[in-house]
Amino acid sequence: MTGVAEPRVDPGRRPHLGMKAGELDGKWYAKYWNPVMAPLPQHVREALALGPQAPPLCLEFDAAVSLTDAGHHDLENGYSLFDDGAMHTATLTQMPGVSPAMLDWWFWWHATETQRYKLWYPRAHVYAEWSGDPTDRSVPYRERYIGGTSFVDEYVGNALGELAIRFVRPSRFGFSEDSLDPDEATAVCGVVGLSRVPLDWGYLIHHVRRVKEGSEMRSRFWMGGKYVAPREGASLSGELEAAAEGLRMLGAEQARAMVVHCSQEMNHLAGFLPGIFAEFTRDKGRDQL
Repeated sequence: MTGVAEPRVDPGRRPHLGMKAGELDGKWYAKYWNPVMAPLPQHVREALALGPQAPPLCLEFDAAVSLTDAGHHDLENGYSLFDDGAMHTATLTQMPGVSPAMLDWWFWWHATETQRYKLWYPRAHVYAEWSGDPTDRSVPYRERYIGGTSFVDEYVGNALGELAIRFVRPSRFGFSEDSLDPDEATAVCGVVGLSRVPLDWGYLIHHVRRVKEGSEMRSRFWMGGKYVAPREGASLSGELEAAAEGLRMLGAEQARAMVVHCSQEMNHLAGFLPGIFAEFTRDKGRDQL
């Protein structure tokens, strides 16, 4: 993948989990902060109880466009592990009252401020910084995040990751963008890497489509193993090679933690996204950073 963002800016202080007193003062969206997380959905708990699934059940990255087909895949919840150390995870999230366009808005709006990012997953999200141009209000929501990079610190399980997520056009991952009318469907596509060294280690897709009650999100991650690669202009040597080696061999603990993380954050988001989006769009004065 091409496109290299500027390095993240060191915030000059140790980021913290949760909200400190006064951190939301003056924020119009403060009322949407809710540190109480709902239990993990039953269908996700059942999938995790099965343990690693057979690799042939997994969606190949090169076949990601099949997410636009009707119906569901053999593996909609759970994970699998591969001989080269890679993992694949799948998570299905029902989102009542949510439209695909709301998700396009969220992936632009949340990334520009740490407090917004923390709304999403109070138990795991720590820090967010945006590298891109989120100020152009003349373009559709999807165009506001594509081409940008979200530098985020977050816990996946008990491990704190410092990540760089570069959002790319769905067509880069095989989707026909003509088929992604934001009123009916969207595909949030990203290259996942480290934020402090030029190393990528996987891909993500959140495919969102309309259903009768709102939308359903089908999330897929391909991480580790063959997906670990230096960013454009970098070479695997010395410190970078050591970092790559640590990311190549992933296991059941990391895969399980990723499924839990994705399910919890997306279900929590679904609970307040219709309200915060409606308030943002109702009051045009909200269209400020």
